[in-house]
Amino acid sequence: MSETKKKLTTSWGAPVGDNQNSMTAGVSGPTLIQDVALLDKLAHFDRERVPERVVHAKGAGAHGYFEVTNDLSQYTKADFLSKVGKRTPVFVRFSTVAGELGSADTVRDPRGFAVKFYTNEGNYDLVGNNTPVFFIRDAIKFPDFIHTQKRDPRTHLKNPTAVWDFWSLSPESLHQVTILASDRGIPATFRHMHGYGSHTFRWTNTDGKSVWVKYHWKTDQGIKNLDVALAEKLAGENPDYHTEDLFNAIEKGDYPSWTLYVQIMPLEDAKTYHFNPFDVTKVISQKDYPLIEVGRMVLNKNPENYFAEVEQAAFSPATLVPGIGVSPDKMLQGRLFSYADTQRHRIGPNYQTLPINRPLSGTNNYYRDGNMRFDGNGGRSVYYEPNSFGGPAESPEDKQDAFEVSGMAANTPYPDNDFYTQPGDLYRLMSEEERTRLVQNIVNWMKPVEKEEIKERQIRHFYRADPEYGRRVAEGLGLPVPENV
Repeated sequence: MSETKKKLTTSWGAPVGDNQNSMTAGVSGPTLIQDVALLDKLAHFDRERVPERVVHAKGAGAHGYFEVTNDLSQYTKADFLSKVGKRTPVFVRFSTVAGELGSADTVRDPRGFAVKFYTNEGNYDLVGNNTPVFFIRDAIKFPDFIHTQKRDPRTHLKNPTAVWDFWSLSPESLHQVTILASDRGIPATFRHMHGYGSHTFRWTNTDGKSVWVKYHWKTDQGIKNLDVALAEKLAGENPDYHTEDLFNAIEKGDYPSWTLYVQIMPLEDAKTYHFNPFDVTKVISQKDYPLIEVGRMVLNKNPENYFAEVEQAAFSPATLVPGIGVSPDKMLQGRLFSYADTQRHRIGPNYQTLPINRPLSGTNNYYRDGNMRFDGNGGRSVYYEPNSFGGPAESPEDKQDAFEVSGMAANTPYPDNDFYTQPGDLYRLMSEEERTRLVQNIVNWMKPVEKEEIKERQIRHFYRADPEYGRRVAEGLGLPVPENV
């Protein structure tokens, strides 16, 4: 026996009698404004696109779970990490950074790697990239950096002169630039790349003792990257190549997975380590602080609706749970504000109540009203605090853990200006074939730069990292090798 067919309705639930023909005055029209079903349909259609993300606009996502494989409760009281075998649902969004929503997946660009853990203490977002470092280390420079990655306001074209002008005037970018121009600048798929929390975070255990922590997602599929020529070919033939690959792999049961590791640094070590461990342009040596396994993440379910899940998914490093906190990292501190703020602009002040963002543990607060408040808006319950009516109250044991601060309030730069040791070490770790490809990628990228002084300034940075590095780029661009740098 067939199921009764559902009636098509308007947004307010009234049946639609004709969805093929507008109501008109006579056969030839004009169309009548009293056709409220038509107006409802067009008005909704006109608003079907929310503002796209300023960065990470193009992305793909999937559901899965995270399972603890190693008990690290001695370091953190975060409940979802409390015992071996504990599983937590997750939603993951992968993305490019600079391109628009319709851009190609296979461009040379960092990839976003954002994980939302639906824990029983609220949601926890680990929002990082597929690289362990970033271009800048102070959030005040972020808008300017992103402007260089976007379209020129006059030509509406990408502008390599702006890109390299900014990087050459911001030498802290050299480490990330070297990674981006290397083979890992174009991952073969989202499944075949690592992920990183990038910043240094703080874990605190039940005794109130804290440590610094760095997150590393290691792909269980192995690292694979795309050849430049193949990447360009795919960009033209299948600009959604990475999105398609992730969907198809999960659909056929080839579930991708990553193993999560952390580096643990005692708090006091940060004061004496040979560079600032909160500088996101640098990595902390795994020889000094080895990787410790935490658990494994498996993605095993595709979204049912891209817009409702992938597009409306909202991540922020400020989405924390008890036992996990932040560090003085200046870039991270800026992201704590900026990420949630952009989601409030993009999808509204009540974005956390959308199904994809709603914590499975539920919420109890006094937030009321605002655009798109589509739940019960707190009903008739008490709407202020403190109150005498049994409303939800704070739990002192869950306060963010105290930490010591000192110093003058001022616009202070990082004291460490060694922008060259780690990029040089990375270059020297590469094979000759990898170095050749790195240099060629940089040369091709820099050739369109309009000013010779920008090229020469950047070459000096490469030279300071490693003389061979700078020499080869200079020769590739037909410019003099720098002297006395």
